[in-house]
Formats: sequence, C-alpha cells, structure tokens
Amino acid sequence: MTTSSDLRIIPNDGWDERIRVFQYERLVTTFAVISRRYVVLLDPLFNPALATTMLDAVRDELRDGRQLLVINTHADWDHAWGNMIFSGPDATDPAPIIAHKLCRERLLSDEARAKLDQKRAEDPQIFAETSIVPPTLTFTGSLTIDGGDLTFELLPTPGHTPDHISVFIPEIQTVFAGDAAELPFPFVGGPDDVPQMRASLKRLLALEPATVLYCHAPGIHSPRLIAANLAYFDEVEQLAVTALEADRIPVQIDDTTDVETLIAYPFDDIPHVAGLDDDERSFYRSGHHQAIRAMLAHLQAQPTI
Repeated sequence: MTTSSDLRIIPNDGWDERIRVFQYERLVTTFAVISRRYVVLLDPLFNPALATTMLDAVRDELRDGRQLLVINTHADWDHAWGNMIFSGPDATDPAPIIAHKLCRERLLSDEARAKLDQKRAEDPQIFAETSIVPPTLTFTGSLTIDGGDLTFELLPTPGHTPDHISVFIPEIQTVFAGDAAELPFPFVGGPDDVPQMRASLKRLLALEPATVLYCHAPGIHSPRLIAANLAYFDEVEQLAVTALEADRIPVQIDDTTDVETLIAYPFDDIPHVAGLDDDERSFYRSGHHQAIRAMLAHLQAQPTI
C-alpha cells in the first residue's frame, strides 16, 4: 500500500530554494514551487495519499495570501491522477488545475478509464481509491502566470504526448521538463511524434536554462541531458537513413522484428543506460524499439527517402 513514507523529499542540490523536489521510488519525481502569490504543485502524482503528502509538505507556505495552484504537464497516470484531491466530488483541498486543453481530453477518454481499470487490477491497494479528474483551467498555445517574484511560462512541448507542456521560470533560469526529456531518452509514440519531440527539445535548449528538473532522471538537474536526448534522436535518424539507403529495411516491421540490428544501434550503445536496473532496462529497451520504428516510419513518409 502506498503511504507517505514512499514519497521522499529530496535535499536541495543547488536549485533555487523556493523549489521542493519529491521522488516516489525510482518511478517519478514531481515538484512544488513557492512564489510570492502562489504555491504551485507540478504533477500531483497518482493517488490521493501521495498527492496529500506532497501538499502537506508545503501546506505551511499557504499563508500571507498565497493561493494553491496545480499544473499537469500531461495526462499520463503517474503525473495527473492525484488531481482528485483538488477537484471533483472527493476534493479535500480545492484548487485550480491548469493544463493544456488536450490534457483534459486525454483524461476524459475511454483510454484513461481503461488504464485505471488495468492499474486497479494490477495493484488494488495503490489504486483502489484513485479516480480520474481532469484539469479545471485549460489553454492552447502558451500561458504565463505571474507569481509576483517568479513567472511561470507554460510552454507546449509535444512529442512524448500531444498534450505535453514544460514550465520555464526565467527569473531563476529553471526548466521543469516533465517527460519531454528524461534519462536515458524520452518516449515517442508514432512517426508524427518524432519531429515534434526534436522541436520540443530544441525549444527547451533555446531557453538556455541553468537548471533543468526532470520527472524521470533521478539526481540530474543539468541541461546537458536535454542535449543528450536530442543527440539520441539524431543518432537514431542517421542510422535509420543509412539502413534505408542500403535497402536493409523490410517492407513490414512488427513487434518481433529486431530493429536494433536493422539500423545497427544496440540498446547498450545508448549513453546513460549502464546505471538502469533490470526493470528500467526492459522498459527503456521497448522505448528504444518504439523510437526506431517511429523514426523509420517518419523517414519513409518523406519524399526524399
């Protein structure tokens, strides 16, 4: 059963003192930022116990007129299912929940309900009390929130998911990347996601952040990981182009196809994979295969390939 002891507050490792960092095992890291006007929770995890523990850690900051705001970077279960304590019939601490318009659509979808049923079946103790609640304030394009001393710039960074946003605070040159960048690389779904992901990574690098805080890169807060993620997709593209030009790619590729061998990019050659545990290796190896298939499909759709 998930309890408050499963969520660790990470000691400050050089980021601005107004930022709090929360880590649930090795699965996901989320954040709170204390500005003059707001206490902002970035991704309230995935069940009411964890969301409440996260809020309790900063509850004393809700004084001197500060208001609570919640931001979802995207609708994935490990980021947004904690919304239920802030809105809806089971809300214990009502607050606005802000996200991209597509995030709301994803959380209200049949796919989201099916995912919750699956998670409840796999681990009823963790997910029995979880319900899916969509954001209450949505936007398209970008959104800026004036926190008094800090400005929260909510920027679309699609690629991992179509609804994905990242948050930039210019006063402290800090980016909250969400899942737009991660260790060893962010996931993409299909061929249309490949150019979006690369554009999002370039957009984050163009901000020239001093600090980047990731949801899936424990212990890392350097912008160099964004550059490494972009280099990963560049390498996949280069090797995929070479394989296509050499006519090594079959007409049909399915889940049994050894795509690592097809483009000569073994999983163990990817930077940063050496420190992954067995479960993480399996998870990211499937993501590597998915990225290769997506890149091949993207390139095959281009008129020059």
